[in-house]
Amino acid sequence: MTMREGILLFPRPARRSPPALRLRVVGMGALALLIFQAACKREERGFRVQPPSASAAEGSRMTDFQPGPRTPESPVKNEYEDNAYALSEGKRLFQEYNCSGCHFNGGGGIGPALMDDEWLYGDKPENIFETIVEGRPNGMPSFRGKVPDYQVWQLVAYVRSLSGQVGSNAAPGRSDHMQTSSPEQSRPRESPKLSGKPR
Repeated sequence: MTMREGILLFPRPARRSPPALRLRVVGMGALALLIFQAACKREERGFRVQPPSASAAEGSRMTDFQPGPRTPESPVKNEYEDNAYALSEGKRLFQEYNCSGCHFNGGGGIGPALMDDEWLYGDKPENIFETIVEGRPNGMPSFRGKVPDYQVWQLVAYVRSLSGQVGSNAAPGRSDHMQTSSPEQSRPRESPKLSGKPR
């Protein structure tokens, strides 16, 4: 303490041992970093994500009916569904290949709606891939050889995003003009079911 003519001007702070203080600061910093990392869950911006092979979609089934014993079906994981860039590219391709000409931006028109819970040929990525590549009766043309496989998988990811089937952490970018509807991932998740009735 410093005293001047018997008056206490300011007390000296109690001294802590420097190692204990350092340990406390390091511990608090590590805790803050852990909290920050846990709270910040975002997708990685991988621009070179590998699509599933085209052969993964070949031979996909639309129903459970098959001859002989049941064989297990391995699910196809489309990595593009977790990638914002790929979803944005799928959205761009949806417009450029004029998919919106028949599907009316997912709401249905000449082609079936892509935002509802009724899917004629299945809602799995391999079913949608096969629909785009092979076409379907009554209107859906085949795009085999016209659209590269990686672009088909980007379209598949975007089409699934229209009905809320992809994660909300990777949203396609907004269009160049002002966006008037909510992003695809903010819609409630629909559980597509086979309707069994052709349109």
